[in-house]
Amino acid sequence: MKKIITISREYGSGGRVVGKLIAERLGVPLYDKDIIDMAAKESGLSREVIESAELQAKSSFSYTLSSAVSFGEGFGGEAISMNEKLFLAQFDVITEIGERGEGVIVGRCADYVLRDDPDVVNVFVYGEKEDKIRRCIEEYGDSEAEVEKKMATYDKARRNYYNYHTSRKWGDYKNYDLAINSSLVGEQGAADVICEFLAARERKA
Repeated sequence: MKKIITISREYGSGGRVVGKLIAERLGVPLYDKDIIDMAAKESGLSREVIESAELQAKSSFSYTLSSAVSFGEGFGGEAISMNEKLFLAQFDVITEIGERGEGVIVGRCADYVLRDDPDVVNVFVYGEKEDKIRRCIEEYGDSEAEVEKKMATYDKARRNYYNYHTSRKWGDYKNYDLAINSSLVGEQGAADVICEFLAARERKA
């Protein structure tokens, strides 16, 4: 059975750390921001361009508008927008990871890209606002005001990006096999729950 886990997460929930802990425990690669580098190589665009386009999703209107503006050719010779080109590049990278059969993938709509693979486990990590703020202050050294602003910006961008490209609702439990409140169990506890879920699934198979 494959060992592929996708981690979707709220900003400040510790989802990236949870993904790292799982990857270390399972002995599989962790794919996070390096997917941007892989997609940049795939598309021929710079890392900065890709990151900028993703954050542009903080405004659903501007993202939808820019996604409707065609600039080049895509599949079948049809014109596609920059945003679509970037999404397709990441789509291809994540598909290749899925074909390899192992890894922990953080973000990038990976649960949607690999939705037809029955062996993939999709997880959503969230948390209570006060705990997310505390975690970000401790980890990044930001002020409470800065953290609250980043939480709103990043979560909105992730929501708009996901909803636009998948026609699904970001954070909807129906899109995931597990939804974990990191405020209740912590990062290590969340990793424990996910690994136990994988073990239980293997026992049932």
